[in-house]
Amino acid sequence: MNQKRTESVDQESFLAMASEIRPELHRYCARLTGSVIDGEDVVQEAMVKAYQTLETLKAKAALRAWLFRIAHNRALDLLRSRALRAAEPLEAASEMPDSDTPDPLERLMRQEAVTTAVSRFVELPTVQRSVVILKDVLDQPLDDIASLLEISVDAVKGHLARGRTRLKEINARAPKFSANRAHSAANLRYVELFNRRDWESLRALLASDVKLYQATHAVRSGADVGMFFTIYGRNTAIHLAAAWLEGQEVIAVFENGPAPKPNHFMRIEWRDGQITSIRDYRYVPYVTESAELILDS
Repeated sequence: MNQKRTESVDQESFLAMASEIRPELHRYCARLTGSVIDGEDVVQEAMVKAYQTLETLKAKAALRAWLFRIAHNRALDLLRSRALRAAEPLEAASEMPDSDTPDPLERLMRQEAVTTAVSRFVELPTVQRSVVILKDVLDQPLDDIASLLEISVDAVKGHLARGRTRLKEINARAPKFSANRAHSAANLRYVELFNRRDWESLRALLASDVKLYQATHAVRSGADVGMFFTIYGRNTAIHLAAAWLEGQEVIAVFENGPAPKPNHFMRIEWRDGQITSIRDYRYVPYVTESAELILDS
């Protein structure tokens, strides 16, 4: 009984370790779902699920694999709900060498995956997608990948070979994203008021049932959301700009004035001219690392 307590993971240790693993989990989930936004939603759900079932984890050493399995399963649930999950039987490709010491061609294929836009991964069948991300983006050992996906190492090699080939074809024919669309008047108004520091006018736009979502924080609602602007108002250098992220309208946030790349972004939802939700990604800046973010000119 005492041995079980010694091996178990307490809540404080879990939160600290999960915080370190979270960016890597997002790199995986974002590519698996084809969206940095959906990927972060999956990571958040996985963290909540893990926290709620923490007593089932008996050793700290197993935490990383455990979190990846939870996140992987949550991502698959999302894909099933979109009806995008695909299955493709592959023959084992045992002739593929172990990539602990990759040759120049192997390194080139890995680079192809790392630089590929997140949204393009969804064109791969799900298992191929997982294998390519885990090996070429996250550099996971073949044995660990096989364990997570519950397939043989030879099958992992087969999926990896086929996935790399298909990803190269996808990149070759991928069109450039165009942002030649008008931003909504509501979002442009939000940006204008924020940059003018007109906090009272912004608070007046909040619906009575408005909700504020910030990763690692509890959801705020109603009058409590007004504090959101008070906190941001303490930094006079913050500047907003209208932007497109994966084809969705968002607001880019620059914490030290205009710059080539924003620090993070927000998503605002509206109903009849009022703000119903604010999703602020300030506390998960890694989301913008691989995002297809296009700023308003």
